[in-house]
This record gives sequence, structure tokens and C-alpha cells, in this order.
Amino acid sequence: MKQEYQLISDPKPFVKWAGGKRQLLPVITSHIPSKFERYFEPFLGGGAVFFSLVSKEKKAKWFISDLNSDLALSYVTIRDKVKELVLSLENHAANYSKNQSSYYYKVREANPKNEIDKVSRLIFLNKTCFNGLYRVNSKGKFNVPVGRYVNPNIVNKENLFEVSRVLQSKDISIKCQDFEDALKGVGHEDFVYLDPPYQPVSTTASFTSYTNSDFDFSDQERLYAKFKALDRKGVKVLLSNSRSDEIIELFDEFSDGIIEINANRFINSVSQKRTGHTELLIKNYKS
Repeated sequence: MKQEYQLISDPKPFVKWAGGKRQLLPVITSHIPSKFERYFEPFLGGGAVFFSLVSKEKKAKWFISDLNSDLALSYVTIRDKVKELVLSLENHAANYSKNQSSYYYKVREANPKNEIDKVSRLIFLNKTCFNGLYRVNSKGKFNVPVGRYVNPNIVNKENLFEVSRVLQSKDISIKCQDFEDALKGVGHEDFVYLDPPYQPVSTTASFTSYTNSDFDFSDQERLYAKFKALDRKGVKVLLSNSRSDEIIELFDEFSDGIIEINANRFINSVSQKRTGHTELLIKNYKS
């Protein structure tokens, strides 16, 4: 494939992910430690924080992972087979333009086995589904309806090639694993950013279905135990979560490191409800 494009300066998330951090980057990055040797992010999602840092911290080593196997596969495929992926996405874009709704549901019902087809399906559905929302049911089946877009950017070729270039670094490790496994090797002088599925602030606000195994409060407690264990090892840890009573109570020992931030979320299906609310950053260090 002839690469007729100009590389952009910084890679950006290639999918829109519920709970993504692009809008909050200025405040989050202002709390990143000035120095770290290794970076760990076990709830990678769209990777906004990782992408914002990886081009700047040239000497660091990066350990990124996510429990969503299709998402983890997407990072690996973009790293290793970006040209083939772009061709597949261009084919999706051409067919989608002929009959948007019909083609969308045809792709949604498909169950490809080939890794290129699986990843291009994920990206295509993410770019064309309602509200850019990734959601699976209890059987692991993607179940979001078609969105209403005039001209969605299904093939963001320049960004995909830039993401691929960055991910090819020998200093970046990509895994699909639970956060406890992902953080086993963390030690002093390392930095960990935790962005788990948020604890619901109400009984109707729950959204944890990024995989077919919900992240419930017992997982939040498990995460808190890991936070404490890392703190005892001298690891710098920054965590994002909702401003819920349960999380505030759970992290009471680290109350000095709790920062409230204002955020807008666009996941609500009712546009009038996509208003600002308060989230938490919790850290165990001062700088």
C-alpha cells in the first residue's frame, strides 16, 4: 500500500470508549509524577492518557493492558498489521455508504474469526454505532443500535499509522489480563494509572459492561487492596473513579490525596442529561 499521508505529531485514541479521558487530559496530566521509570495502565480503554504521555517520556517503559480481549487484540493488530487493517476499514466504509443501517446490522451480527476482520469490525461499529458506545450483553455480544451520522470517520488512516508507529517500540508491552496480574511486577520508582469501570453513583447509573463480566463493588474492593499494596511498596498510584459515597469511604485512608474534578460525560442517551458532574482523582503521592 502506498502511504500517501503525512504523519501527525501525536497519536490519539482510535476508538471512542465509554469513560474515555480525552476531555480530562489537562487536569489528569497535571497530576502525573514528573519522573518514572515504568508506566502501568491495566484498564487501557481508548488509551488517551497513555497516548498523551508516550511521545513525551522517551526513556520510560510502558506496560499497557485491558481485560477486553477484542480491544487488546486491536492494539496488537494496529501495531503489527496496520496496512491490512486500513484496507479492511476502507471496504467497510465503501459498503456502509451504500446502505448505512442495513450494512451496520449485517456487520453487527457477524462473528469473524480472522484478527483483521475482528478488529476492523470493532472499529467500524465503534465509529457508526449509537453514541460511540461499546457495550456487550451477558453473552459477550455487541448490542448497540446504529447511530445517525452523515459522514463518520471510519478510516482515520493518518492516526492509525501513527498509533502503529508508536506501538512498535520495544519499550511497550501490550497484554490482555486482569489488573491484578498486570500489576504483579510493579515496584519502587514505577507509576501506575488506574481507570477502572466507575462505581455507579445511583442504581440507574450503572455502566460496567465493557466485557461480559461486570466490574462490581467487590472488584472495587479488590482494586483498593491492590492500591494499598502498591502504596506499601513505594509505587506512585493515580486512580480515577466516580464521586460515589462507596469510593470515598473505601479510600478514606487516602483522603489527603483525593481531588474532585468537574467532567462532562457523553454516554447518556438523553442529550440534556450529558451535563457536568464531579469525578475523583485519588493519588498516594504529593508530586
